[in-house]
Amino acid sequence: MKYPFAALALVVTTALPAAAQDRLSVMLDWFVNPDHAPIILAQELGYFADAGLEVETVTPSDPNDPPRMVAAGRVDLAISYQPQLHLSRHNDLPLRRVGTLISTPLTCLVVLADGPVQDMADLRGGKVGFAVAGVQEVMLNAMLAHNGLEPGDVEQINIGWSISPALMSGQVDGVIGAFRNFELNQLQIEGTEGRCFYPEAEGVPAYDELIYVANPDRMDAQVIARFLDATERATGFILNHPQQAWNIFSATAAELQTELNIRAWGDTWPRFATRPAALDAGRYARFEAFLAQRGATAGGLPVSELAVDVTAGGGE
Repeated sequence: MKYPFAALALVVTTALPAAAQDRLSVMLDWFVNPDHAPIILAQELGYFADAGLEVETVTPSDPNDPPRMVAAGRVDLAISYQPQLHLSRHNDLPLRRVGTLISTPLTCLVVLADGPVQDMADLRGGKVGFAVAGVQEVMLNAMLAHNGLEPGDVEQINIGWSISPALMSGQVDGVIGAFRNFELNQLQIEGTEGRCFYPEAEGVPAYDELIYVANPDRMDAQVIARFLDATERATGFILNHPQQAWNIFSATAAELQTELNIRAWGDTWPRFATRPAALDAGRYARFEAFLAQRGATAGGLPVSELAVDVTAGGGE
């Protein structure tokens, strides 16, 4: 039997459908910014497609939503923070760290460079703002203790996300919870120089700033492993071609093409985890012990209740 050319093309097309892709939804911790570049680049460079994935990124309306949304099964993955993960687990949220996006702390305590606070001891009698109650207060108190101060030696004020304005206006003498890759640049753009006191140098154990969390009862470890492999490829591209990577990343949305994001890019891309699936178990054990010592949690969670390596069968 012979077919006309058009009919033959139809038969061939329907007989060889495109390979099915696994779908994965990822909720960001906030609006898209340079912190999320490996995810966006993996999409733009076709690495997700190569891994057989169709990835949807979702922006939360509230930055507190991502852990709750993934715990409830509304999304497959969410970006969160290692310190927050410990608190979430002690509040019985079914979560595990399954990958790392940024493996160094970004949070710091910011003061004005030419202000009265030249070292941590100068905060005595001053005011310190925080953005999120809970872990930021714990970190601040540990930093104060490291410098011979008590929590009551400073007035702690919840300033929400008004970090730079609160500092520049003199409402507070310092702010804990500022990101060193953003707030320092924001202050500089506004004509003000800031300076960071780094938690990891002031009595707080080092931790993973941005992590991927999943619900262990719902997740597909193999699919997540492919997602992490694709973002690892994207991170390699960023490290080898930072300017080209920025050009691709910033072209995805006009909102990214700002002076703040340009400056933040240079402070962010060297910090991406080059092995996002790799798990530093000691880091999670140390931070769990730190929170218990500071009275923030009851402690006692083993690493397996906090984090897994999905490439080593940890998610099965």
